[in-house]
Amino acid sequence: MQRNYYILTAILLFTAFLSGILTSGISLVGRVGVNTFYKTYRFFKIWWQAGFVCLVLLAVVAFLLYGIDKKFKGSRRLILLVIFLFAFLGGLYLTYSDFHNSLSHRWLGERFHLGIYLYWIGFCITNLFFLLTQKKTVPTTLLPEAPAETPPAQ
Repeated sequence: MQRNYYILTAILLFTAFLSGILTSGISLVGRVGVNTFYKTYRFFKIWWQAGFVCLVLLAVVAFLLYGIDKKFKGSRRLILLVIFLFAFLGGLYLTYSDFHNSLSHRWLGERFHLGIYLYWIGFCITNLFFLLTQKKTVPTTLLPEAPAETPPAQ
């Protein structure tokens, strides 16, 4: 294997597990809101469901970045990965801003906020993995040359 994907997988599994535990720690006011008004977000109350959603999202992003890493080479690959990194950092900032400016989101509690921040941090870790690991290419001068054909005997 060119790069150690097992380490990335372990980090993403741990991030999803921790995020699931943290997001299930919704405050009492947040639980009331989820139970009465925002019923589609009930999965946040159960740690393994929230962790599973996080893991699926992290896997989708990892496969997307893996595809970019395999399809593109050189500066185009680098530019795309940097664009995605800035998009993920922008998402983290907008989430932080929303949690501190929206009253209903503020009431969800700090544990919940940390769990959601872990989504974005997991995206950034995945992106940095592909950004900082280079493909190993073998220069063409080091490839073994095919043996020269010998002329047929006369």
